[in-house]
Amino acid sequence: MSKRMPSADALRSSFRGQLITPVDSSYDDARRVWNGLIDKRPGLVAECADTADVIAVVNFARQHGVSLAVRGGGHSIAGNSTCDGGVVLDLSRMKAVSVDKAARTAHAQGGVLWQEFDQQTQAVGLATTGGMLGDTGIAGLTLGGGFGWLCRKYGLAIDNLLSVDLVLASGEFVTVNEHQFPDLFWAVRGGSGNFGVATSFEFRLHEVGPTITGGLVLHPLERGVEMLRFYREFIQSIPDELAVAAALITSPDGQKLAAMAAAHCGSLADGERAIRPLKEFGAPVLDAIGPVTYVAQQSLFKDGFPAHLLNYWKADSIKELSDGLISAVIDHYAHAPSPRSAMLWFPFSGAVSRVAVDATAYPHRSGIHMGVYSIWTDPALATPNVKWAREGWDLMRPVSTGGVYVNELGLDESDARIQGAYGSNYRRLAHLKAKYDPENLFRLNANIPPVR
Repeated sequence: MSKRMPSADALRSSFRGQLITPVDSSYDDARRVWNGLIDKRPGLVAECADTADVIAVVNFARQHGVSLAVRGGGHSIAGNSTCDGGVVLDLSRMKAVSVDKAARTAHAQGGVLWQEFDQQTQAVGLATTGGMLGDTGIAGLTLGGGFGWLCRKYGLAIDNLLSVDLVLASGEFVTVNEHQFPDLFWAVRGGSGNFGVATSFEFRLHEVGPTITGGLVLHPLERGVEMLRFYREFIQSIPDELAVAAALITSPDGQKLAAMAAAHCGSLADGERAIRPLKEFGAPVLDAIGPVTYVAQQSLFKDGFPAHLLNYWKADSIKELSDGLISAVIDHYAHAPSPRSAMLWFPFSGAVSRVAVDATAYPHRSGIHMGVYSIWTDPALATPNVKWAREGWDLMRPVSTGGVYVNELGLDESDARIQGAYGSNYRRLAHLKAKYDPENLFRLNANIPPVR
């Protein structure tokens, strides 16, 4: 249990960033996170300006025994990037990005968002696998694995990670890679925030865009069963350059729709050939697949997931889109209580599946990611919206692999669900946790308690 928050005066003398307490006028803005369902009141928000500030905050929390939450983009669905009564270590001021075009690498600090990262790398025609929502932080998404439009060709974000600068629970600053602290480098590639504060990342980049083939096609929900069956077969034989997600969404005018969203990162000619079956299937109410900038593709879902709405998510890795599941989810979405809610499928295949399960801490390298995203605006309607998400999750369970993408673990998750996120790598992670964070300072996350 966190102790009472001590005075922050000991930090102020050398702290270059901003220290915000409940008496400050900027406190309510500083404590706010992406998920509007989360309403916590930390005792201190420490907006760090540099690594020295990060070290100071980690030492302060450890020495005084107070809870420590780490915030990159603040996108944690479960609210792990904030806390009640403790310290929020906020990286949002640490925004530096440097791109080496010749080496095809980029360094980015822990407060950078994917839209900021993509703008810098795309300026020279390069990219790496990143999140599908531009306002997601690079830190949380990468530490949890990181899937996105490029992962079937180039692997997950962690598969393109060359090194990470970390502040450990002891306050020590280290750079981890395949040669320095290789066990810790293995752990941070999928071990979430359990092992330290990532102040900087080095990524491998690839030639992408700036124009790719992408976008989405929309069909009426009444044809959703037919579309999802087509999708199931189509994704079995697509080239690595092509990633295709399926989704159930509602248009701004209230029409429930079944969608397929695609991105092909190869040549435009190859992209046109690869996506032709998507365009030729059925009679879509909208066909918006064609040449698009990679930056625009990365913002494809932006309007569907705006900040500060109420979010309750459930997700799983499933073995297949069975006929029974397809029929059940179409009926379930037809009764969604909020027009903002959605369901999504994304296959973990291609380059992702060609990496061994134990090569990184992230274990889920096959199957299909499925998410049920309950999103609403009126706090009084929490009960039906949470119920809808949980019932949608129940539909997945007969075809579940037993695992879940750690970045989409939500509220009120069981210990078994958290362990399932790390799968067969959990025991090794627990021993490494004992080595690098024996007192479990970094516990406000999908936590791995230390095991000696």
